[in-house]
Amino acid sequence: MKFEGADHGSEISFFFVDNEPGQGPGLHRHPYSETWMVVSGEATIRIGDDVVLAHDGDTAVVQAGVWHGFTNTGTDRLRIMCIHASPRIIQEFLEGERYS
Repeated sequence: MKFEGADHGSEISFFFVDNEPGQGPGLHRHPYSETWMVVSGEATIRIGDDVVLAHDGDTAVVQAGVWHGFTNTGTDRLRIMCIHASPRIIQEFLEGERYS
């Protein structure tokens, strides 16, 4: 589910992601910060050179301009809220990267 705040008078946007194991976006970046909150499941999150393993209730933040992505590395579905500090979602993928 995608929500762009500008269409609703909000200064934030978000994706509510519901992924199968092995799925997730390839490396990408935004000109603003992004905050993730894992609702359920397990995500391996890459933020620059750092790798974080996140579970139910965990939160992670990436700063503007930093390459990042995540993958459902659990055995169940991953439900994760991806909050963009922008009224519009602006996303640049690293060449050759996309959504798996």
